[in-house]
Amino acid sequence: MRSASDIGSQVRTGRLSAAEVVQAALTAAERSQDSLNAFTLIDAEGAMVRARGVDMLVHQGKDPGPLAGVPVALKDLIDQAGLPNTRGGSFPVELSRNSATVVRRLGAAGAVIIGRTNLHEFAFGFTSENPWFGPVHNPWDLETSAGGSSGGSAVAVAAGVVPLAIGTDTGGSVRVPAAMCGVFGLKVTHGRVPLAGVYPLVASFDTVGPLARSVDDLVAAYLVMAGDDHTDPWSRPVSVQSPPSSIEPPRFRIGVVKQWFETAHSRDIAASIDQFVESCADLGFEVLTVDEEALRPTQEVTAASRAEVLDVHGARFNDHPERYGPDLRIRLEESKAVTPHDMVAAARWISEARAVVDRLQTDGPTMLVAPTVGVRSKRIGVDDVDVDGTSVFHRIPLANFTAPVNAIGIPSLSMPITESGTPPVSLQLIGPAWSEAQLLAVARFLESHGLVGFTPPPLWFS
Repeated sequence: MRSASDIGSQVRTGRLSAAEVVQAALTAAERSQDSLNAFTLIDAEGAMVRARGVDMLVHQGKDPGPLAGVPVALKDLIDQAGLPNTRGGSFPVELSRNSATVVRRLGAAGAVIIGRTNLHEFAFGFTSENPWFGPVHNPWDLETSAGGSSGGSAVAVAAGVVPLAIGTDTGGSVRVPAAMCGVFGLKVTHGRVPLAGVYPLVASFDTVGPLARSVDDLVAAYLVMAGDDHTDPWSRPVSVQSPPSSIEPPRFRIGVVKQWFETAHSRDIAASIDQFVESCADLGFEVLTVDEEALRPTQEVTAASRAEVLDVHGARFNDHPERYGPDLRIRLEESKAVTPHDMVAAARWISEARAVVDRLQTDGPTMLVAPTVGVRSKRIGVDDVDVDGTSVFHRIPLANFTAPVNAIGIPSLSMPITESGTPPVSLQLIGPAWSEAQLLAVARFLESHGLVGFTPPPLWFS
């Protein structure tokens, strides 16, 4: 599968047919479905109509946009006019009347959505083991989880079906599956990419972001999707900058947060990240240790989100608990038990952590590093994971490194470390609010020097 950047360039100049590219992606999606189950719907007819429309614009001498003819997979949580938005649930659905802002922007840039991807039910979990549509299988090992909640989007990219996919990230739902499947994933600053037309989980934490096999493709998708939308109350009118074409490593300081390396993660992940940090220092980055107790991951932070979860699901859950899968029933019942004291404690943690991150930009690191997840894999149907011989409930090592970033509201980019195993170890690069261009520029530099990069998994369908 070609990169999104290459496809867009070739189609815009007429050297490549959008219809041929999209048909190849549709064929790959169909071939992969029995083994990976990445899609809830493959829209072959609609995708081909849109692809032919792109080719017609090129034939007429018009520019279809930077993503001309690029096949894209879309998380089945985002409205797409004329298609059902199942949200990964069992409730009856109607066809969406309008497309989400991000879908319209992708279409205006020439991208062609080929299908809607499987996910953790209502995006409320980290495994994509969906009780209604079946589990999403990881192309590195079909017996293991793809991560979640945007598991189908990560798998479609990792397995070579599409060069770009779109997910949502409320507590790690782009970065966790990106990590488990060995691809790149971008969690943007809250308010950077519009949420209009995206079914909410926790609207004050929700974000929309791309998954890709290269940093350049993340950049291409990000620049198309980002920007203010007056119809979205969460959107912010902050200008969107392109990443600089080059950087000078000595100007960037990387902070290793002591408290983030004291939560559950395996020794091999710690060793890979230690080596990565040493390599960064060799390239000229200044590496500092950050010791800030306010940044220690805590389960308290989840309390801040539970009132919003119940606002979305509470009444329906009370009326039809049987329409929710077993794990969501447990989590929704847990949400009912959250007290005002819990919510105040969570708000206090968020405020303190946000203040620390802001202060670090004054006289400390430019960006922070942390594992994306604490383990390489999770077996489908098994709740616990092994962390160096200790059995740990999966949500702890899968969420503890990502969820705090959402609570603080800052951007983060998950990256596969090269030559670090199968699947590769994933690392987060975390920056202050609105620093996506800086994170992407540093990630591109690291990719060009071979520290991070995509490795195809055993199951490849391009």
